[in-house]
Amino acid sequence: MKASWLLKWIQEAGGLFALLLFVLFLGIPALASDDEPEPIRVGMSGAFSGPIRALGIEVYRGAMAYFEHVNRRGGINGRPVTFLAYDDAYDPALALENAVRLLEQDRVDALFSFVGTPTVTRVLPLLKVYDDRDISLFFPVTGAEPQRQPPYGGYVFNLRASYAQEVDALVREFVRLGKTRFAILYQADSYGRSGWEGLRNALHRHSLSIVEEATYSRGFRFEQSMGKQVDILRDADPDVVISIASYAAAAAFIREARDLDWGVPVANVSFVASESMLELLLEQERRTERSYTCNLVNSQVVPSYEDYSLWGVMEYRWIMDQCVCKLPGQLAPDHYDPLPYSFASFEGMLNAKVFTELARKIPLGELAADENGEFEAVPLLINLGIGAPVFLGAGRRQGMDAVYFSTVRDGRFVPLHDWKQWSEEGRR
Repeated sequence: MKASWLLKWIQEAGGLFALLLFVLFLGIPALASDDEPEPIRVGMSGAFSGPIRALGIEVYRGAMAYFEHVNRRGGINGRPVTFLAYDDAYDPALALENAVRLLEQDRVDALFSFVGTPTVTRVLPLLKVYDDRDISLFFPVTGAEPQRQPPYGGYVFNLRASYAQEVDALVREFVRLGKTRFAILYQADSYGRSGWEGLRNALHRHSLSIVEEATYSRGFRFEQSMGKQVDILRDADPDVVISIASYAAAAAFIREARDLDWGVPVANVSFVASESMLELLLEQERRTERSYTCNLVNSQVVPSYEDYSLWGVMEYRWIMDQCVCKLPGQLAPDHYDPLPYSFASFEGMLNAKVFTELARKIPLGELAADENGEFEAVPLLINLGIGAPVFLGAGRRQGMDAVYFSTVRDGRFVPLHDWKQWSEEGRR
């Protein structure tokens, strides 16, 4: 049959209707796309604008870099990954709207790496509403407790260690150095209270208690004053200040403390977005020629991307170097210079990597909770090359317990292994 004859016949017989008849009678597939594999749709809500935008953007970039890597190699069991993301500006109400949109409009197969405690906490009840869809939330970027406990723990997979574990590890190291007086700065919401509770419990195990506390409101900007909070905590004469804060608030507190020549060690948990906090402090140093980066330690839930002894670090850097993962236009209303490497993008990449390994071995629907909120899938052990394996299985929905430490040297965060420098730090 010549092509010219076929085209003429189609035109004379009514175009599309004739083509449909021809296809039906000859058994030729009507649409080539029928043979294309159905994508795995993964949906994220994160802060791509607002007070913690750098954190949300970097988590997205790390995850996107790995999903791009997976798709270049044929996808997950032959199925490409479609990664959808919406901005919630760290607003719980917007996070809830985004979750509904992802589930109803985009029909995602899984929710993934939602960023922040107040946002994740608002979304958790929705998982029970969609119980018939077998929807789980994979690897939220928060170390809070609500998604680790009933009634929602059975609907969430966590990868990172909890804030309680991070704070406990910090307290343990400082107590070994003879530090006994701990104060806390924390955000006045579920994120901050989670860290506050973690510190209280950690100190109780050492027969200690919090000597003073100060709070600030979510959305705090670096340009605002932290003078009141510094005064409150300094008057209590602590050995250490534990900071459960966003990067702008933490940097503002450190700025105000150092301007008063108060060199107390300040320890932040991982959510602070270390590089963003550091950039604010370095810029302040350039303006004032004062030092703002001494006596800082941050706990992390991934190792330092400067630790070249770990093959997982080398893989991460290589994948980020290959990344063409620009933010979609609607997610980047303001200019943002992406970081080559960051703790946040490393966490996002590891989240995507573990999700990929899970989805390769176990159908997503089987990863959801049963009617009792229990996970009964075959245990899964994954080596990420970061010094600690990931284990998920029955009764185990948090993949890692490892806590790492970093400190500032020569204007950048580096791994912290030797804590002796803080043993002689007095209260000033």
